[in-house]
Amino acid sequence: MARYTGPRVRLSRRFGTPLFGPSKYLERRNYGPGVHGPKSRRKTTEYGQGLIEKQKLRFYYGLQERQFRGVYARALRKRGVTGETMLQILELRLDSIVYQLGFAQTRAAARQMVVHGHIRVNGRKVSSPAFAVRVNDVVEVSDSKVSRQMATRSLESSSGRSIPDWLTLDKDSFKGTLMRIPTRDEIQPVANEQAVVEFYSR
Repeated sequence: MARYTGPRVRLSRRFGTPLFGPSKYLERRNYGPGVHGPKSRRKTTEYGQGLIEKQKLRFYYGLQERQFRGVYARALRKRGVTGETMLQILELRLDSIVYQLGFAQTRAAARQMVVHGHIRVNGRKVSSPAFAVRVNDVVEVSDSKVSRQMATRSLESSSGRSIPDWLTLDKDSFKGTLMRIPTRDEIQPVANEQAVVEFYSR
């Protein structure tokens, strides 16, 4: 599956949001990229704003357009607020759970861990980053030496990052459990999900 491999800081500066984790470069240059970035006064239409919000979420979670549209379609079929449901689907992807538990320092690294077979769910190896984790599912790092070393380094590096209340983590056994579905406030999205819903519903 294709994925974005271009300049990440440029994207973050374009949207004014650290999409790929904290960046000191973004703090120093908090304006758009390019020669005209500092003095750009371009007006954004309603359609353009919806597109921007959609792109923020898409790049933040590392999805291609077809995948992201599929997430929206699934959220649309479910009961409840479509925008919040869409965020929940994104957060309950296996790669997102691996990242939130601290087994990987970035979402891209979490995706790679899953694809390379370093992660198990309820004792079974799962290599699909889009795997939907359910309540009470146990996500753990495989017991191989390489897998545990990768997770250990990440847990040490991300010790300052707190684990969400809807997850529990047992560092000694490299296991985490999804206790409940997170709410919209707990997810704290980087984009306006309602604008994304309106963008797709045109």
